[in-house]
Amino acid sequence: MKGLPVLSLLLWMCAVFFVGIYLFVGGFLLVRLEVNRTSTCGDVLEPGEEPVDFCRAQPRFRRVVLLIIDALKIDFARYDPHNAAPRPYENKLPVLEEAVSSRPLQSRLYPFRADPPTTTMQRIKGFTTGSLPTFVDVGNNFASSAILEDNLIHQFGQAGKRVVFMGDDTWESLFPKRFYRSLPFPSFNVKDLHTVDNGILQHLYNTMVGDDWDVLVAHFLGVDHCGHRFGPDHPAMAEKLTQMDGVIRSVIERLQNDTLLVVMGDHGMTDTGDHGGESQKETDAAIFLYSPSPIFSGPPSQNEPDVVPQTDLVPTLALLLGVPIPYSNVGQVILPLFSPHGQTEGAVGSLSQLEALWINTKQVNRFLETYSGMAKDIPPESLSQLKNEFALLSSIYLNAVREGRSPSPELASSLQAYLTSVRDTCRATWARFNPLKMAAGLAILAFACLMCFILSELSLVLIGENGVRLKALVVMSLTVGVSVAAAQLLAQGYIEGMWCLAAAAFSSELLFLWRSCRLSTPTVSKNGTKAPKRVSWLIPCHVLVPSLLFPLLRCASLLSDSYVIAEGRVVTFLVLSLALCIPIQLNWDGLLFPPSHDPLKPAGLLPSPALSSSAVRKESCTLLACLGLLVGSLYLSLSFHGCREEQGSCQPSAFLSPLSRLQDNQLKNLHYVLSVISLGLWTYLLRCFLCHYGNLNSSGGTVFTARWILPLLSVCLGLHWAVSATPEDSFRNLAELIRLAQLALPRGAFCLLGLGLSLIWLDPLTVFVKTRTPASAKSLHLPPPRYRASIGISPQAELHHLIPQIYQRMRRSLDDGELSGASEVDSRPAVEAYGLGTVYSAPVLLFSGLLGIGLLLLHPEGMALSFLLLLLEMGALLHIHASSAVLSGLHGKYSSGFNVPWTPVVLWALAATQFFHATGHLPTFPSIQWGAAFVGFPEGHTGTVLPASLVTLNTFSSHILFAVSCPLLLFWPLVCEVRGSRGQACGDEGEDAVMEMRLRENPQLFSSALLQLSTRYLLIHGAQVFASVCAAAILRRHLMVWKVFAPKLMFEASGFLVSSVFLLIGVTLVLRVDVAVGRWFKRLIPDASR
Repeated sequence: MKGLPVLSLLLWMCAVFFVGIYLFVGGFLLVRLEVNRTSTCGDVLEPGEEPVDFCRAQPRFRRVVLLIIDALKIDFARYDPHNAAPRPYENKLPVLEEAVSSRPLQSRLYPFRADPPTTTMQRIKGFTTGSLPTFVDVGNNFASSAILEDNLIHQFGQAGKRVVFMGDDTWESLFPKRFYRSLPFPSFNVKDLHTVDNGILQHLYNTMVGDDWDVLVAHFLGVDHCGHRFGPDHPAMAEKLTQMDGVIRSVIERLQNDTLLVVMGDHGMTDTGDHGGESQKETDAAIFLYSPSPIFSGPPSQNEPDVVPQTDLVPTLALLLGVPIPYSNVGQVILPLFSPHGQTEGAVGSLSQLEALWINTKQVNRFLETYSGMAKDIPPESLSQLKNEFALLSSIYLNAVREGRSPSPELASSLQAYLTSVRDTCRATWARFNPLKMAAGLAILAFACLMCFILSELSLVLIGENGVRLKALVVMSLTVGVSVAAAQLLAQGYIEGMWCLAAAAFSSELLFLWRSCRLSTPTVSKNGTKAPKRVSWLIPCHVLVPSLLFPLLRCASLLSDSYVIAEGRVVTFLVLSLALCIPIQLNWDGLLFPPSHDPLKPAGLLPSPALSSSAVRKESCTLLACLGLLVGSLYLSLSFHGCREEQGSCQPSAFLSPLSRLQDNQLKNLHYVLSVISLGLWTYLLRCFLCHYGNLNSSGGTVFTARWILPLLSVCLGLHWAVSATPEDSFRNLAELIRLAQLALPRGAFCLLGLGLSLIWLDPLTVFVKTRTPASAKSLHLPPPRYRASIGISPQAELHHLIPQIYQRMRRSLDDGELSGASEVDSRPAVEAYGLGTVYSAPVLLFSGLLGIGLLLLHPEGMALSFLLLLLEMGALLHIHASSAVLSGLHGKYSSGFNVPWTPVVLWALAATQFFHATGHLPTFPSIQWGAAFVGFPEGHTGTVLPASLVTLNTFSSHILFAVSCPLLLFWPLVCEVRGSRGQACGDEGEDAVMEMRLRENPQLFSSALLQLSTRYLLIHGAQVFASVCAAAILRRHLMVWKVFAPKLMFEASGFLVSSVFLLIGVTLVLRVDVAVGRWFKRLIPDASR
């Protein structure tokens, strides 16, 4: 088998796709331009006659205490005295309502609305810089880089204020060396509800009574972590909120008159405790403002804001504490905190509402002018309108000041409207696109899809001696890439690597297409000779095959937000529809049932004598039974779907919740039992296959893995589920042992998984050989049988599926040529080989099954049922494909090769997407199961690579399993070829089927079929990526682009990358097995026969 060309072509194909994705994403998801300028107290804002604007007034407050309760949604903060049966998250913060009702001049409670994405790092950036985050920032949430833009922490430091921080260590990475004193605590472990909060409480009160601080920031994480782990509707949430109520009361008691208290949430949470998206439940947090001295001019009125945007906190705190507003701020001051115009005397404050708005407006206008001069991306008409509006407002305000009269009350509303317009304009235009990079990425991806199709159609030619040389493609790519880099260096003095990669990929694509058009496709005639035929892979009948219409429909649906939202059900429908087409097509061709021998029918419709009527009937029954199993699996898999915010009344699957969240003990026990049964069935079915085909008789590493590591891994997983479901307050005497088990069991499972996969890779053979002594002299005169029955090893394997290979048959698969001579017969030993017929599929299946258990470890316990359905659906698809191949063989469609048709490949690729949804995942960031990062690491991580890898494995589990097991589509028709009568289903009369050994007999056809299968699978996923890219490019100004199409693009591209990597791993494993089989055959031949 020519493994190196296959692997090289696949690597090159994947690399071209990667470059196209990288180029498009680089043009589509650009971070907005940051204005690295800083406000100072000496700034003079135009227009104006004042010498300075910032720092001119006496600050209203000398100190501020900023209590950030992560994920404090507004529902948690409200209090309803008429609610007699509050839920765990309701009425747990009565201190807020008590303060607002009893001291209305000193306190307010507002909804505090965040800008998406609602992840902690972006929210901290928002309420410290006053700027709006971009979509791509969400990717940096757990790899926070220092904030370079002007921000409140920097301004406090410049003004000489001592900033003390304690809590979430994200602040330390965003503001390195900016704090007077810092007490960070690890934040990434969402299962830890108490470490950060208790660490803050050890220092908070002592710090407040001291005099070595001016700004105190305390970021509590317990509420957020409780939401992630248990959800908001859980007793643990009630305990956390009650604790926060006590904290707020204690802080209020220690406040001085010159201190402002701000209690706020950075974002909200969904009903499942997640966040990151833009639903109202995720964006609406709470903000509570309080001071012992009056800070409001009167009780709440109708003129107060219904909702406070988070960016508005920045200019408000800056002016109240007497520091400059950060340069890039686009928020506006919270007016109730400033006195009405003309009432600045007394304790209410020194800046009036109009003065604060005027300073705020001039600062925002300065930023707008600076940014528009640097970025050039704000629409000119919008920019001109904003400039004219500001000029008019400036004229009105300055004329009133010069004439000594009070400005009209409408001026404040006009200034607020201007600030709102600026923020809306920035929000609409800060999705900066690079059309050239996007177009280049689209072109490269389009040509990559075309090349995948050509590779699949011309795989036999490309594997042959006259195929396209990969060396030429690599040389061309390197030459063009280096040339572009040199040209960039000469022209602009630096190298932009993205364009070098684009030029290299595009040039190799063009060379491949040019050389492919010059190739001829060989066809095998009846006498075995090859007759060249011109390429015909672009004619409509080759491109528009019926099975390809389904992925085309799938790709077209990606341009509709409604279909993307309902993607789980859409893909399930497509899988079911395409699967039903198989028996319909077979029946249309007269192949599904044994036809009656009607002499009036044309001869072409009569069955071939290759299969008997009973064999046809058996294959048909198998196909229909597996189709029923597939339909059942598809229907049940819908029970494991999650829900998007856009789906309204949709209820997420109860199996998505970990057992630790379930409060009903009977329901918890039921879920656990079902999960353990599913895990046991997964293990049992894998071992049954291996035992049935005689693959558990040898003593190699793969057999050791199947016999011992596989069941041990399942036991570890079951015990881990039991320990994880144990409530923290149960078995207090065994608390230390439970913590140890929570650490040891998953890590032990990871070790077993690594050991098992390594053993399969190092020793993939599952063949047991029994060599007997030469026959007697009398028997040597008899003609040797081509196959012998074997005895005494495995009764199950003895029945149908042993491959008793005698020496002459084995010798044909050697690469060093056939041996001849009559003496060979005399010296030949009799050999019985158990498991040789499934020598390729057995290690691939075991590798996939073992990997599936490892991926299940990263999911909630209830997903074991979904994973079992995945295994059953895989088996059903494989058997449907095998039965269809046998029945289609009546017309000789598979006599010249091992090529896998489009239909099973499309089904396999669509099933990967279908089970992405059936394992509880969605193409949205709030649906990411972050808890996977802490399986085996309950104390958290020191870096981000390992947790990111675990979360990726969790998210794309279905892509991984279907990609790595994709070669089974090639092997399964050969594995199942003996289901009919022996000697009739395949081959000559009296000959047992040799199953996968046919691949060894035809190494070039084997290589061609493997390459074709892999490129077809890549093409289906690549076409979906291309469709997502087109949707994002065409609809980049669509209302739902950042809510639907951009996340879908990110998930589709990530899924393709993961699928490509694991498809390469699966193909490489097949090549590894092929090498091991070749060595095994060579060892079997005596030295005297060489």
